[in-house]
Amino acid sequence: MHIYGIKNCNTVKKALTWLEENNIPYTFHDFKKEGVSEEKLKMWAKEIGWEPLVNKKGTTWRQLSPAEQSAAVDAQSAFTLMQAKTSVIRRPVIESPKGLILGFNPDEYAIKFK
Repeated sequence: MHIYGIKNCNTVKKALTWLEENNIPYTFHDFKKEGVSEEKLKMWAKEIGWEPLVNKKGTTWRQLSPAEQSAAVDAQSAFTLMQAKTSVIRRPVIESPKGLILGFNPDEYAIKFK
């Protein structure tokens, strides 16, 4: 299982803690250090769509100018934004045997990881 996120993100911290407490092995990809490829974004978008990947409730999104926000109108423009500002990606993104999982929800984790 591969987890994508930012180490100092509180939601990512909660997810990693839950996985560790439940003895679920994972590898971690830090967006801040390693970025994200367009190919990876396309793969995720093919599974769940590009819209759920953009975290419009987060600080990074709110700090964007209205022009930057309104420029994310389709997959390609959203991918460009997500690659330039990886903090705008909803996190964590988990590639699991049961499909892609976004965010942290302990109830969902209990169902999908046990």
